[in-house]
Amino acid sequence: MNRREFVKSLPALGTCQSLTMASALFASQPRSAVNTVSGPVSLEKLGTTLMHEHVLVDFIGAEKVSRERYNVEEVYRVALPFLRKIHALGCRSLVDCTPAYLGRDPELLRRLSAASGLHILTNTGYYGAANDKYIPKHAFVETSEQLATRWIGEFQDGIDGSGIKPGIIKIGVDKGLLSEMDAKLVRAAALTHLKTGLTIASHTEEGTSALDELDVLNKEAVAASAFIWVHAHLESRTEKQMKAARRGAWIEYDGVGEKSLQQHVELVKMMINAGLLHRTLISQDAGWYHVGEPGGGEYRGYETLFTLFVPALKKSGVTEQQIRQLLIENPRKALQTQIRRQSS
Repeated sequence: MNRREFVKSLPALGTCQSLTMASALFASQPRSAVNTVSGPVSLEKLGTTLMHEHVLVDFIGAEKVSRERYNVEEVYRVALPFLRKIHALGCRSLVDCTPAYLGRDPELLRRLSAASGLHILTNTGYYGAANDKYIPKHAFVETSEQLATRWIGEFQDGIDGSGIKPGIIKIGVDKGLLSEMDAKLVRAAALTHLKTGLTIASHTEEGTSALDELDVLNKEAVAASAFIWVHAHLESRTEKQMKAARRGAWIEYDGVGEKSLQQHVELVKMMINAGLLHRTLISQDAGWYHVGEPGGGEYRGYETLFTLFVPALKKSGVTEQQIRQLLIENPRKALQTQIRRQSS
């Protein structure tokens, strides 16, 4: 039932009261589409999804980063074969997690999406890890509310005049208790989520900061289910991972590679045994055309998850249905554009 049909079905109340009831109902319902660089796509069409990958990155720093520092056509030629390869292997969606001031290029991603057949998501937000090297000057003086206004603007109007809208909020924090800047970014992400329903994915390398982030979100009445702990596999204290998962957060093991296969298989099995597979996400953190290196340096392909990791999961006893949940159902739920409030 759409909004108009719902209003017609309401009892003979005053028009304003009817519309208020309708707005409240539809605001609380999950939105069935997610923003990709090519426009909204229904959740059902996302299919097998890589939750954390990169096409392009530039580590020069926020004050020097620029699209003029790389040849777009070269990046396109380098990246496209890798994207087409995973499409042939059954991948249908990829979340590009390169944030603003670190090489985010939504228009390049839109071209690659069209040529590869993949649904590609980009992001809004700022990356506060690496001691704030990738934070723009204005963020040091602006409030969380002002930063959120910028990010909400990208969701409503598109990024840098491209019309391309973000599918997630991507932030990053340093290790340990949150710094003043990191706490500001997390709060800005919370405020943005409450206006947009975008999920918050945060580069977080250890458990102290992850749990601190969840506390900030809780203060803003944002549910833990709106939060993805990116790089959770870097935290050796697995009890921290499970604690965050039991609070409702998404635990993302996104370092899958040939050398880390067994570690990631064991982490997935741990979450299955703990009854927490429904809070688990998986990816590779691969790609990485490095701006400033000849030819972009060594570009790591995205196929390891399909050619090595899934077979390793099956060999370890993980079922087809559990793999489907990990690669299709969980990403669909995590990426759902829905405002998730902390219940009182």
